[in-house]
Amino acid sequence: MDTSVLSIIILLPLVLGTTLVSWLKKFSRGVTALGAIGVSLSSLILLLTQAKDVFNGATIIQSWSWLPQLGIDLSFRLDALGLLFSLLITGIGTLIFIYAYYYLSPKNSLSKLYLLLMLFMAAMLGISLSNNLIILLVFWELTSISSFLLVGYWSNYQAAQRGSRMALTITGMGGLAMLGGFVLLGQITGTYELDQILTMTDQIQSHALFVPSLLLILLGAFTKSAQFPFHFWLPNAMAAPTPVSAYLHSATMVKAGIFLLARLLPIFAGAALYHNLVTFVGLFTLCIAAFFAIFKEDLKGLLAYSTISHLGLIVCLLGIGSPLAVAAAIFHIINHATFKAALFMIAGIIDHESGTRDLRKLSGLWQLLPFTGTLTMITAASMAGVPLFNGFLSKEMFFTELLANLSGPVVVISAIVATLAGIFAVAYSVRLVHGVFFDGPIGKDVPNKDAHEPPMGMRAPALILAILCIAVGLFPALLVEHLVNSTTRASTQLMNFEGTHLAIWHGLNLPLLMSVIALVGGLVMYFALAKGGRIREIDLDPALGRLQGRVLFDLFLKGLLLNSRRFKRLTENGSLQSYLFWILVFTIALVSVPLLNQGIGTGTRELTQAPAIAIVLWLLLFSACWMMLWFHHERIKAVLISGAVGLVVTMIFVTLSAPDLAQTQITVDVVTTVLLLMSLSLLPQLTPYESSSTRRWRDAGIAILAGAGISWLAWLIMTRDHNSISWFFNQQSIPLGGGTNVVNVILVDFRGFDTFGEITVLGIAAIGALCLMDGMRAHGTTMTQGLTYRFNPSPLMLRMTASWILPVALVVSLYIFLRGHNLPGGGFIAGLVTSMALIIQYIAIGQDQTEQMLKAKSGRLYEIWIGSGLTIAGLTGIAAWFWGRPFLTSAHIYVNPPVIGELHLASAALFDVGVYVTVVGATMLLISVLGDSRHSSMSGPIPRG
Repeated sequence: MDTSVLSIIILLPLVLGTTLVSWLKKFSRGVTALGAIGVSLSSLILLLTQAKDVFNGATIIQSWSWLPQLGIDLSFRLDALGLLFSLLITGIGTLIFIYAYYYLSPKNSLSKLYLLLMLFMAAMLGISLSNNLIILLVFWELTSISSFLLVGYWSNYQAAQRGSRMALTITGMGGLAMLGGFVLLGQITGTYELDQILTMTDQIQSHALFVPSLLLILLGAFTKSAQFPFHFWLPNAMAAPTPVSAYLHSATMVKAGIFLLARLLPIFAGAALYHNLVTFVGLFTLCIAAFFAIFKEDLKGLLAYSTISHLGLIVCLLGIGSPLAVAAAIFHIINHATFKAALFMIAGIIDHESGTRDLRKLSGLWQLLPFTGTLTMITAASMAGVPLFNGFLSKEMFFTELLANLSGPVVVISAIVATLAGIFAVAYSVRLVHGVFFDGPIGKDVPNKDAHEPPMGMRAPALILAILCIAVGLFPALLVEHLVNSTTRASTQLMNFEGTHLAIWHGLNLPLLMSVIALVGGLVMYFALAKGGRIREIDLDPALGRLQGRVLFDLFLKGLLLNSRRFKRLTENGSLQSYLFWILVFTIALVSVPLLNQGIGTGTRELTQAPAIAIVLWLLLFSACWMMLWFHHERIKAVLISGAVGLVVTMIFVTLSAPDLAQTQITVDVVTTVLLLMSLSLLPQLTPYESSSTRRWRDAGIAILAGAGISWLAWLIMTRDHNSISWFFNQQSIPLGGGTNVVNVILVDFRGFDTFGEITVLGIAAIGALCLMDGMRAHGTTMTQGLTYRFNPSPLMLRMTASWILPVALVVSLYIFLRGHNLPGGGFIAGLVTSMALIIQYIAIGQDQTEQMLKAKSGRLYEIWIGSGLTIAGLTGIAAWFWGRPFLTSAHIYVNPPVIGELHLASAALFDVGVYVTVVGATMLLISVLGDSRHSSMSGPIPRG
């Protein structure tokens, strides 16, 4: 059994699908469609190759170690439950891709739709196949983002913008809550691996954190699957293209919450809170959404509310939680996917051909679309639960399990609510068929009275699903019984579950009576409401008023926006001093609160006399800081004095035998001083004086308090004994990192992931500066507002000196780089030395000539350097995976080439190359941006403070 198939199934749409669609769009729409269909079909075929073993009880697990200390591994699991959902995702996805080709107008981008659908398919497959809760959450959030883009596909329409924002906000908040639940679950079990968590039911349910974990996870599931009171986002997502709606409502987005409940059922089953909450939330959603569906004028709106209702039915069954109830839920998941995908495709056909999907305008379309009308009757009958269709069987099982697992007055109320929901379902299903295809002649308000059947390619996907509705309804035991029972065992983890027998006839019983009442009652209700066209005049929105979820959501956002603006006006006044004041106050408070009443005093460590050099350096540092305070209004002097402070710190590192830190400090100090001096060209040369003495005393008090607090914390740490971890790095630096320079080995090996993050942030900061400074570069302001900042010809001596400084500096950089793994140095310091040499070139011969020499037109070369450096560092880390090691694990070997002799080679050196290139690129891009004098000067008010 090949376990690598799991990652391939996800990567096919995620990588190959998105890349292929983007490339094929330059050919034709047909070629693009074939590529998308081929990728989706490939994932489906790979899943089918595993179906026999998996549905017979096998479980495939594939895992790569990623962040083992955090319990986060790239871990995937394929059992019957994951396989069922994956088959629905890829199978219906393939039909959606076929349908979308015919549905979407040539003026709309088919490749964009396919690309987003591929991303969405991969995210849903990731949810279905993840074995690690954190990885599952990553794919969960990817579904929210990709659905946001899909719903907002027609971004020019306000409804699409509003619907996509609403969907992202609600499901995103639910995902955040679910993250909290997963973290608590990890704290309870000590792992995020599902195959381990699902075996710890007693440990989980007996823990004090079980209830908050349960509630947070249910919040994520309810928001995703549109359960009351979070149901309102789903109808408002109907602005998406119909292929998107068909996919979201049948097999993907809204089924994610259902999947999560089914996946985690073993650890929740038996908890009274879970059963009560989930059962009755599902039951209420089932009934209330079915009632609203009857009165929706938009055809897709009706189907959206029916989706919410059927999701409520499935949630209710999972809330009941008995093996037979879970089997009924699994069966209805399959049935709902078939008839709902078909119905949305049919809605798209009706809209595509008639020019409207407004039920108040549609009638008599049977004369024009008899084939489509037949498909509608079949799938709507399945949705209504008419006998001999698949929806009838799972609805019967729902009624049976509801009566069998509840007792007392609760079962009576639940049976009444469920029967009412059945009546409503029949009513909206009949309205869908009768109101659109019959109910008189062709409506006078139908835009296109010459509508005709669409191409067979557009009808074929719905036809396939309609045939399945009939086939499963007639032969359930033959077609899906084994699948349902296998999936139920995987969901409940009850391998001894004997299974349920799916049959058309179960005798005369109470569930059958409930079905008959629902069918008759639904017909009576619809035709009573439709008499005289009254149903088209009923509008529930005015009656509900502010009780509508959409209205409450809009009010919430409006209030949030107004309060945010009010808070912004109070805090954002344009004064940097004010911002710094609040930052310091908040930091002091945040640090002080945990330390109050702790009895913190001087530790027991023996104190020693300060050496003379320490006193000298302290006096130099104190003098430099005092000068900074005295001259802080004169910005040029303040920057130069800050450079002097950096030099003193460098000397401190030297005296403490930290040469790596000293080298880093002095190079950073030089480069940042230059950058600050260049930045001052955009600002007035004098900082405004404080407006009042009160403010001066306030700032002085805050500064003294903050400084004294930091000094006291430093004193507390230095006077206490502690267990240093330096022994570990000293012992393991050579055997694990292959280097004697412990500091460099830590940076490129033990803490390589941190370093990778730091150079990524450095690159982002440089590119961010490029974007922010666009159109704001100084070109010759006056001395009263700023310095005249051009790289004019420098003295001859400087230009001559610079001509040989650059090659010498490059040699020194190479030397520092090569020695860095065993002696003080490394890629970061070497990059800064190279940057300083290039800065001297800028000063000596001017920016234009320097960039011509480097072929760095408008900083483009530096952007390439940043990207190249990050790519080199990232690929070095990824290479470790090919040897089964965690990301950024380094390797080192000794080789003996002829003549040269023994050489020590370490992969960390290649990572250090990435660091070097990124540092040079980011530093020079900042220099280039701030020194560019070819663009317009900064406009707008000068910032205060």
